[in-house]
Amino acid sequence: MNNLTKLEDEKACEKLSIAYARHLDFGEYDSLAELFTVEGVLNAGSPLKGKESIRKGLFKRSPKLRSRHVLTNIHVELIDTEHARGISYLSLYRHIGEESLVDQPIDFDAPAAVGHYTDEFHKESGVWKIHSRVLTMAFQNPKYFIRR
Repeated sequence: MNNLTKLEDEKACEKLSIAYARHLDFGEYDSLAELFTVEGVLNAGSPLKGKESIRKGLFKRSPKLRSRHVLTNIHVELIDTEHARGISYLSLYRHIGEESLVDQPIDFDAPAAVGHYTDEFHKESGVWKIHSRVLTMAFQNPKYFIRR
């Protein structure tokens, strides 16, 4: 594999990670599910296995939940031409409540959580996809995870 191909593949995987956060935060769940392989796994608290299970699970999120997933320190390592692994740090800001239904800023005092995603990427029909995304929390503020 030449260096340009390697950089293009790494960048494609990084873009998947960023697209995941954007689609999740803006409720674009069909688009988010399409980032995964057919047999993909998303474990952000309870495992969802398979693209359709991920899609259905995402649509169960409350419309009263507003979130922003800020990803940093994104690192992708190619294993071969069809497989890669990665990690990205997460600072999560979220609010659950009626205020989330209105397009106005919401007061907050701290991130809801800080953690990281561990990813596996696979090429499916020549296109990079997320095959597995597992969230591990390092710090979590319980008040932001109470259902209202």
